[in-house]
Amino acid sequence: MVKPGASGGFKYLDWISACFVAILITSNIASSAKIVDLGFSVFGVPMAFDGGTLLFPLSYVFGDILTEVYGFRASRRVIWTGFGGLALSALIFFVLRRLPADPAWESYAGTAAYQAILGGMSSGGIVLASLAGYLGGEFSNSVILSRMKVLCRGRFLWARTIGSTLAGELLDSLIFVFIAGLTGVFGWELFFTLVLTNYLFKCALEVILTPVTYLAAGTLKRLEGVDIYDEGVRYSPF
Repeated sequence: MVKPGASGGFKYLDWISACFVAILITSNIASSAKIVDLGFSVFGVPMAFDGGTLLFPLSYVFGDILTEVYGFRASRRVIWTGFGGLALSALIFFVLRRLPADPAWESYAGTAAYQAILGGMSSGGIVLASLAGYLGGEFSNSVILSRMKVLCRGRFLWARTIGSTLAGELLDSLIFVFIAGLTGVFGWELFFTLVLTNYLFKCALEVILTPVTYLAAGTLKRLEGVDIYDEGVRYSPF
């Protein structure tokens, strides 16, 4: 058991961090690219969701593993790394949209197609929504999981991961869809549908993947030789 402030030298933290950032960026591109409709409704609300919903919940699984194994401060660094990676990808798409198009590409694809599919990632709307929702959701998830670990003395990992995800995903979904609607990425008629489907799908995936979270966290603790409890840690995002 390692107390906060223990020195690094971790073998797998970089790999976990890289997977986290890759999932985050890919899911945000998918969010802009397509709206999926499953063809049925729950309580009259159509089960339609943006494409990133299929992948983004995995970032919460990795976030749970990061906080559970390496502690809040390591998780905070990775969260900000993901923020930087997402901001950089948005900047790249923004610059690409402004560069002159090749005539041949324009004839079979075109700026209109680029704008329709990747416009959200390059116009600022979905980027702002993603960044705000991401920070609010990931930090709340990490803080709650960290505090619950100390209070539960390391027990009930299933309750801690699911409980922190219920709070984090709700905040993330509300912020993301609200700002995306406010900036014109999604129509307001999709607000409740997207919030509900995003939230239900993400939380359901967290529950389904709980055995994977258990296995990954337990394996990493053993391989790294750590089990960090955030006692006395100041829960600041900076």
